[in-house]
This record gives sequence, C-alpha cells and structure tokens, in this order.
Amino acid sequence: MTSADNIARGQCFCGAVRFRARLPANWVAHCHCGMCRRSNMAAFVTWVGFPKGAVEVTEGADCLKSYASSPGGRREFCGVCGSPLFAHVPRWAHETHVTRASFLGDVDLKPMGHAFFSDRADWARVDDHLPKRGGPTGTEPLP
Repeated sequence: MTSADNIARGQCFCGAVRFRARLPANWVAHCHCGMCRRSNMAAFVTWVGFPKGAVEVTEGADCLKSYASSPGGRREFCGVCGSPLFAHVPRWAHETHVTRASFLGDVDLKPMGHAFFSDRADWARVDDHLPKRGGPTGTEPLP
C-alpha cells in the first residue's frame, strides 16, 4: 500500500498483469464456495471487495483472460501464468473482487469473516474466531 496516494498495488505470479486499487476497500473476506475453491484450487479464497471503477489494470491488460463462471458472472486471470485475479459477480455488480494474495503488500483491511462457510471443504481446518456465514445465500449468520 502506498499511503501517499492511498493505492494498493498488485500483480499476477509472473508479473505480466499489474494493477492498482484505490483504497479504501469495502471489505476483505474468505470465501468457501465451490466455485472459488475450484477456480483457485484452494480450500478457500480471500477476496478484497472494491467499488466498481476503483481497480485499474496498469500493465498487461492484453494478457488477461476471462471466463463465464456463472450466469452473468466472470472471472479474470493471467493468460501467461494462470493466476486468478478478479471476479465480477451479478449479486455484487457494484463491486470488483480482487484476490487478496495478488496484492504486493498490505491493503487497508484485514479479513472480516468467512462467506459460504457451510459449503467449506471438510478437509480444511479453520480455527479463527472470525464470523462464519453460510446458508442458502452464503452470507447468513451461522451458529
């Protein structure tokens, strides 16, 4: 994060795609839904939500590839190294979601909770005390 200009910078694994995000972020959360697990090959994915228009690809836009991950939704990744970078979801059409791991340093928020926790991978242990949400919408409070 660059405090002087309130910008967080990031890139894909190989550096072909670089971006900047104007802070503040809306939220940071761990997502356990099946689409996130499969598209990132991980037990869960930590996303940072930004207002639409706050994220700008500064290098390598021609390297970005996208695919329709759901009706009206799409995910973008580097076509060179395959790093997942961005998600655009109709339910949150006013936001751009960025993988937390793609940032080069800090963002202004720490993870605030778990979404779609009732869909989590049963082989991964989560021991933190962050709020867990799930149910039919993925965002309902869980006991």
